[in-house]
Amino acid sequence: MYNRQIQTFVTAAECGSFTKAAAKLFITSASVMKQMNALEERLGIELFKRTSRGIVLTPAGISVYRDAKRIIAESEQAVERARQIAGTERHILRVGTSLLNPCRILMEFWKGTCGDNPAFQIRIVPFEDDRKTILTVISSLGKEIDIISGSCGSREWGRRCSIYPIGQYRVCCAVSRKHRLAGKKKLSVSDLRGETLMMGARGDTPQLDALRTELETEYPEIHIMDTDFFYDAEVFNTCDQMNCVLLTLEVWKDVHPSLITIPVDWEYTVPYGLLYSKNPSPAVEAFVEVLRKTKKCCG
Repeated sequence: MYNRQIQTFVTAAECGSFTKAAAKLFITSASVMKQMNALEERLGIELFKRTSRGIVLTPAGISVYRDAKRIIAESEQAVERARQIAGTERHILRVGTSLLNPCRILMEFWKGTCGDNPAFQIRIVPFEDDRKTILTVISSLGKEIDIISGSCGSREWGRRCSIYPIGQYRVCCAVSRKHRLAGKKKLSVSDLRGETLMMGARGDTPQLDALRTELETEYPEIHIMDTDFFYDAEVFNTCDQMNCVLLTLEVWKDVHPSLITIPVDWEYTVPYGLLYSKNPSPAVEAFVEVLRKTKKCCG
């Protein structure tokens, strides 16, 4: 119900870069710039200041951005109301996806349990994994993103959002391809003696705290190096650069091309599932309820 240039404008404004906006929208940078130039020409307003570091909204651009967000939200609500009146209600779910929280986990689970349910339409919304901003993303679920699928063992995340558990991820180790352990198909804990093991600091994930306690008690030869509670790409880069061992999850095996993820002969896992707002929209409530009923029926 609104010109697609509006959505492109909002994305560019939030990314601070035409290139990053293009990646999120799955179009070319040239297409983004062409749309923005056309929008500025049509409105007769300069919306962006172009700089060597990216783009910055002008005062007029800030005003348009605020109104554009409202227009998009109202347009989506209007379509939903029209569908309800027509008796063809369809819930639109905005599913977040990122390097460490890929939406394929949810999509595979949904396909395996509910198939092609016409009552729901999925919209993929990319976001960046950043240990400094991830708590803001989690706390704001329901605004730009409705659902994220991923690891949900964090106490802090549990305080900030609702969680629907799906299963368990195996806790593994990752090493650089040049590391002495890189050729192993499976590790024993004793293989880690003398190594520096990077892992999240104690206090946020009970399962990992239990593993840490075992390592500190039974394997003092393993040097534990604390990372932040929440990983981002830089943690994987550091592991590669320092040629040490990184505690990781099986689902993250393709995060860094220079690292190899290897299972370990322990039983440690962390739960994964859906993360959504503590005050979910009717669409999210309906979606989770369908999953609950289907999972219950399937046993």
